[in-house]
Amino acid sequence: MTLDELIAYCAGKPGAEETYPWGDAELVCKVGGKAFAFIGLDGHTVGLKCGADAEAAAPWRERFPGDVTVSGYVGRYGWNTVALKGSVPDDDLLELVDSSYEAVVARLPKRKRPV
Repeated sequence: MTLDELIAYCAGKPGAEETYPWGDAELVCKVGGKAFAFIGLDGHTVGLKCGADAEAAAPWRERFPGDVTVSGYVGRYGWNTVALKGSVPDDDLLELVDSSYEAVVARLPKRKRPV
């Protein structure tokens, strides 16, 4: 999957917005004001919520060692970083994006959830 395809997929989610809180190198896709994808534009990576905590997200790291790693700062909360040019198949990457988005939407107050 290319970087542009990933951005388009994330941006196409209901209620998704693109933000650049730390400059042009990282795109943060949010829903209801909460991040569901941290897209590293220079490094071709994406940070996604992969479980309730680091332990729950570990199976993805075990399945794709080196291409799925613990995200810095938020890894203990179940976030992994996925290399787009690595061994993770597109279907699995899309599954991770979908589950990250759904996990964030599920925690939003009902008034902030996309219709």
